[in-house]
Amino acid sequence: MTVLLTGFEPFDGSSVNPSWEAVSLVQGVRAVRLPCVFGESLERLRAAVAEHDPSVVVCVGQAGGRPDVTVERVAVNLDDARIPDNAGRQPIDEPVVRGGPAAYFATLPVKACVAAARAASVPASVSQSAGTFVCNHLFYGLMHLIATERPRMRGGFVHLPFTPEQALGHGVPAAPSMPSATAATALTAIVTAAVSVGDDLRLVGGSLH
Repeated sequence: MTVLLTGFEPFDGSSVNPSWEAVSLVQGVRAVRLPCVFGESLERLRAAVAEHDPSVVVCVGQAGGRPDVTVERVAVNLDDARIPDNAGRQPIDEPVVRGGPAAYFATLPVKACVAAARAASVPASVSQSAGTFVCNHLFYGLMHLIATERPRMRGGFVHLPFTPEQALGHGVPAAPSMPSATAATALTAIVTAAVSVGDDLRLVGGSLH
């Protein structure tokens, strides 16, 4: 079974992106580094899917300020960029796919993925929002591709905290962080769950806000 992992290039003035730092450490998968650019990231993802024909796709991004690995549940059909992407694009209140559904759920066993990461001794939780920047853009585009062209493929999105090096530059005290090797351990566990678990676990994964 072929698994495709994607990570992003650095953005917003950073020299690294924890998603690619961790993805590049995961063994036994196809790994692709994507541009942090609206539109182009989706084009590159589609090309990678066509090339590798994966059964499972897990896209990974940076969520600076979050303290743990977060497995995303919902992708929304909205681009609303607080900052420009790496090509200077800053869409405001635009759909990812014009005429597409308002949202898609991940087709990964989200709660089983969280449980697998925790079992590997890595803090993890379910997230109900992937934001409205390039991460959500890619997540929604992946799920739309699955819904319209590749219904047998499973897919979803995972956010990682800053690396320790990044966190030192984001205020005092430093922002929450996670070493890349630890994040890679979580991704390995998540991939294993995505491949092996059919029906998701019925565990508490919601939030009050």
